[in-house]
Amino acid sequence: MEIQELKLLNFRNYEKLDITFDKHLNVIYGTNGSGKTNLVEAIYVLALTRSFKQTNDKTLIKSDTNLTKIEGVLNNQYKNTYKVIITPDGKKVKIDNNKITKISDYISKINIVLFNPNDLKMIKDTPSIRRKYLNIAISQIDINYLRSLNNYNKLIKTRNAYLKKMYLNGNSLNSYLEVITDKLIEVGLEISDCRRKYIELINSYIGDIYLSIAGLGELRVNYISDYQNKTKEELQDSYKKSLSKDLAFGKTNFGVHHDDLGFYLDNKDLKDYGSQGQQKNAVISWKFSEIEIFKSQKKIFPILILDDLLSELDEIKINNIFKFIDEDIQTFITTTEIDKVTSLLKDDNYKRIHISNGKLEEVQ
Repeated sequence: MEIQELKLLNFRNYEKLDITFDKHLNVIYGTNGSGKTNLVEAIYVLALTRSFKQTNDKTLIKSDTNLTKIEGVLNNQYKNTYKVIITPDGKKVKIDNNKITKISDYISKINIVLFNPNDLKMIKDTPSIRRKYLNIAISQIDINYLRSLNNYNKLIKTRNAYLKKMYLNGNSLNSYLEVITDKLIEVGLEISDCRRKYIELINSYIGDIYLSIAGLGELRVNYISDYQNKTKEELQDSYKKSLSKDLAFGKTNFGVHHDDLGFYLDNKDLKDYGSQGQQKNAVISWKFSEIEIFKSQKKIFPILILDDLLSELDEIKINNIFKFIDEDIQTFITTTEIDKVTSLLKDDNYKRIHISNGKLEEVQ
């Protein structure tokens, strides 16, 4: 899978841009704040219709304009044109100029793996952040997972609203709540099963990748869930036990919307005991494990983006990471240290793009 051409209109600091890319490696360099990350962010939005930053869609629109448009020509056996249009009123997506009514039918068409320094939140931050990363990864592999997730979120919203109604009216458990809860369990089991299987796949790769990058240490990821190793009947009983708490708080306190991940290096929780470097190596190892899953499960090579990879890593580890960059994978590297990248790459057979104040220059 490769993106051959990218067109931007009013995206971040880009008023208008039309650029082609090398099918193997593209190195984007410039000073901080020049627009490097904005360029790869546009590729990410084209794939997943949302930014990898904690941001509202409206902030993607260039100041003093009323829409942003991202258009890309991609080659994945067949050549197709993808388009994401964002306005203050919402977003539209198109494939070959045909409007796609459901975003869920668009996502997974363009597969992408991205590393950005903010991805350390995957280890450092809250369970909701880790679930977000997990959901994005699985959704690109299994479109049914995204549909199950959307369905689950709707059921949680319905159940929470009904819990508040019951609390205000003094109602006891009734058949309607049982119906909602049973459906929630059914969909939750689907989600939990997908997550468990995905983490098993991650663990089949991540340990060896981490060892190859860091040189020592045994890394594994644990899946933590209320649904773990429980039957439907046991889950029904758990929801009944949680009912008084649910009524008091007006929300569902039990379920896969509380799932979490734990990263363990040599049996120690990386969140509490890992150094910044160990955490970064673990996240990078997760990202390269994602690539292996794409290759094994979908028989495709995703687009790889390494945004500001070089910061805070020594040359040995960077060199070890570069060994995992497959020439069959279209890769984008952003950096402020072009000389350092040049010295580590095996040859000069790649495209260099210099950015200064949002202006691009292709360097020979």
